[in-house]
Amino acid sequence: MLKVKVLLVGPRESGKSVLANFVSESIEGIGSYSPTQGVRFETCWPALMKDSHGVIIIFNPELPSHLKEIETWYSCFVQQQPLLDSQCLLVAHHKPGSAGDTENLSLAYPLNKLKLIHSNLEEDPEDVRMEFIKYFRSIITLINESREREEMSIIS
Repeated sequence: MLKVKVLLVGPRESGKSVLANFVSESIEGIGSYSPTQGVRFETCWPALMKDSHGVIIIFNPELPSHLKEIETWYSCFVQQQPLLDSQCLLVAHHKPGSAGDTENLSLAYPLNKLKLIHSNLEEDPEDVRMEFIKYFRSIITLINESREREEMSIIS
């Protein structure tokens, strides 16, 4: 059985738990905000990152501070591993009742070269689910291709 490790990271109150519960089809916590005790200590991050196959960076696009913070999350969790940009997904999570402006989001380099999806679980939950499935499939494809290359190098 193939095991895949994908990290969900991002600033506080960005929607990480809500999206994790939604994608895993858990109903716990969907609908109301209840803070979860994430890993707030940077000294633990290297252990978390070990053997990860991908990173999903979740942020609230309506909070200017989040746009700056996600650069740090990208630097720590993607560039330092190092992962390919194709192994990273940016999720602009729009909370219930938010304006949800998806057109005017400008991200600085190198974030602007990453795959970006907008998540609004009130308006388009199935589109969000499909985007996550596409992302997970791309990670599985990368893992399988890497394993095949490794097996071929052993054979030859």
